[in-house]
Amino acid sequence: MRLIEANPDISQRKLARELGISLGGVNYCLNALIEKGLVKMERFRVSENKLAYVYVLTPRGASEKAMLTRGFLARKMDEYELLRAEIESIRQELSADAARPDERLS
Repeated sequence: MRLIEANPDISQRKLARELGISLGGVNYCLNALIEKGLVKMERFRVSENKLAYVYVLTPRGASEKAMLTRGFLARKMDEYELLRAEIESIRQELSADAARPDERLS
């Protein structure tokens, strides 16, 4: 949805390339977003004989994107805090091991 919002005239082929998924996958996802009312598709003339499409986030789509972004950031912050706590625990464990005399020398 970020790519569509930033580049409303992006082609499905370019979306597929940018996202690393198949053209059919992009088409399927875009149709699902359109069906849910999150994206709308509008035609516009590129030249005299050719029509192209523009993909626009609807207000509902923009709201959904913001909600998904908040959820993503919350999950990433939780992961970060867990990793930070695990790293700190390992550091403390290593410090405690380094402070103990080597039992093999006794």
